[in-house]
Amino acid sequence: MKIFFDGGYRPGGMEYAVVIGGRARIVRDLGPGTSMTAEWLALIAATKAAQEAGLIDVLLLGDAAAVVAQANGKVRVPPAHVAHFAEWTALPRPPRFRLRHIKRTQNLAGIALGRVHQGLPLQ
Repeated sequence: MKIFFDGGYRPGGMEYAVVIGGRARIVRDLGPGTSMTAEWLALIAATKAAQEAGLIDVLLLGDAAAVVAQANGKVRVPPAHVAHFAEWTALPRPPRFRLRHIKRTQNLAGIALGRVHQGLPLQ
């Protein structure tokens, strides 16, 4: 199962979206922070969603290249995000679990956030 995730920062604060099974879950007004923090929160939420759905084979897809690389151990996690990395690492995962970077234009979660910002319906 593909699960898309995206985080963002707007003047009102951080937000994220997770799309699983064609349904978008959007959480807004997460308070002050950064876009990188919002991306970590989105990755954490997507991983939790996979576990809650009881999935066995999961592919997480996000467009934040830095977060995906950090989570996959390809680059160093900056000190500001070590706690997010630790929280994510401690989460249970399905037996088959992969995390990949995709282009922004392919990210259904990012598209869902964009539609919300434009005042358009998600479906």
